[in-house]
This record gives sequence, C-alpha cells and structure tokens, in this order.
Amino acid sequence: MSETKEFFSEVSRLVEAHLDWLIPAEGPGPSSLRNAMRWSLFAGGKHFRPALVIAVGRTFGAADDLLVRTAAAVEMIHTYSLIHDDLPSMDDDDLRRGRETCHKRFGEATAILAGDALQVLSFQAIAEDELLDVETRISLISGLSRAATKMVVGQQLDLEAEGQVISTKGVEDIHVNKTGALIAFSATAGAVIARTSRTSLTKIDDFAARLGLLFQVTDDLLDVTQTTEKLGKTAGKDIAAGKATYPMSLGIDGAREFAGAVYDDAVAILKEIDADTDLLAGIARFLLTRES
Repeated sequence: MSETKEFFSEVSRLVEAHLDWLIPAEGPGPSSLRNAMRWSLFAGGKHFRPALVIAVGRTFGAADDLLVRTAAAVEMIHTYSLIHDDLPSMDDDDLRRGRETCHKRFGEATAILAGDALQVLSFQAIAEDELLDVETRISLISGLSRAATKMVVGQQLDLEAEGQVISTKGVEDIHVNKTGALIAFSATAGAVIARTSRTSLTKIDDFAARLGLLFQVTDDLLDVTQTTEKLGKTAGKDIAAGKATYPMSLGIDGAREFAGAVYDDAVAILKEIDADTDLLAGIARFLLTRES
C-alpha cells in the first residue's frame, strides 16, 4: 500500500471514530432518522475531503486533535450533499459507494431529513469545538457556509445544463461550485487551524482550486471509463443524463491531457510553499492516477 493510501486509511479510522462519537448508534430522536444518517456516513469511501483538512493541518504543524472535529464536519456536509444529489428529483441514483442510496433504503422523506440534519450538525460540530478559539471557529463556520452555498449553486447550474451544449468554461463554472468549493474549504480549513502565514494560506487556496478541478476532471473520466462495480455507483450516468462533463467538452483524450496540466500546476504551487508538502503532492498524484 502506498504512503498516500495508508494516509487515507489512517484518516478514515480517525474521522469515523469521531463521527461515531458525534452521532452514536443509540441516542435521542427517531431511530429511523439516526439510522439513515449513519447508513450514509459509514458507507466507506476514501474520506478525501477530511483527509485534506488533516493533510494541510499537519503540513503546517497542527495537531490532529485540533483538526479532527472540522474534518468530521466536512464529511457530514459532504454526505448531506450526496444524499440529496441521489434523490429522484436530482440525479435519481440507486447506488452509492457500492450499496443502496439513502432514499432507496429509508424512503425519500427520511433521506431528505437525514441530509438536512447532517448539514446543520456540521456547523454545530465546529461551533462547539472548544479546542479551537472563538475567532478560529467563526472563520471556519463562515468558510463552510460559503462553500455549502456554492455547492447548491453548482447543483442548480448542473441541473440547468442537462442536455445543453456547454463550453469548457461553463463546465468549470458548474464544478468550481458543486465540487470544488468544499474541496477548497477543506484545504483552507487545515491551514486556518494551523494558523499559517497569509502567504502560505494564499498558496494553499491556489493549490486547492487546482485540486478541486483535478478531482472533477478525473471523476468525469472515471464515469466513462470504469464499470459500476469498480466505481461503487452507476457508471455512464452522466452521459445518459446529458450532464455537462469534461469528456463531453474536450473528449476523453483531451480531458486526460487537461488533467495532467492541472496536476502540473498544482505541484508547481506546492513547490512555492515553505514547508514539507510531499503529502499534499502525493494526494494530487493519487487524484491524477485513481481508478475509482
């Protein structure tokens, strides 16, 4: 197992343990809602966004106990977005991370409420993290709010673009919001918690923007080059739905070339940071070469 994959496995264990503490299997409220939330939260996955929080934080010297609550909050809000994205009124998907989507398992109404609950709990988790000072918590909540809003904007743009001929710039406008915003926040959050310099924070912002773009390009490529079994979600769904994607705009070879250029930009930015950024470079490389 590569060092990057080992890191993702470590983060998964760390974040899932904290999520289990934040949303335990037993507790107040309807068990149906709690079970639906946990069904989607603990469905596996690489925990890419929480890993970014931890990776950037460690890069600038922050301890894991200062980072893990925000990392868990990011996973909660990401999971909310997946639950709602899979709904019949949105992308109407039956499979997520290799098993039934939340609405197929628990019904549409409960799935909507599970997503709603996870969204607000993500903000509560950061607000109540007493290991962070108030100023840092406010900064994180503000940043997460902006990212969450951009996710919704991106989803609306995505829906409106279905079946339309969209330029490459139009595709980027969709995904810098729908996908890129939370990825960018995740990286920035680690730097904020570590109290890095303004110069380094700006570089991390630039790196995170490239990383979000790289994630989406490779995700689009996987949709048209991999099987449902490999992906754990329905392959070819984007093309069937007439979604605006990079392979549709650039062709498969063009999208691959574009991904390589974005990766090169991301790595070049890391070289300008006065810290050991090998872990972050490894994450970028993982995105470029991933197969699921």
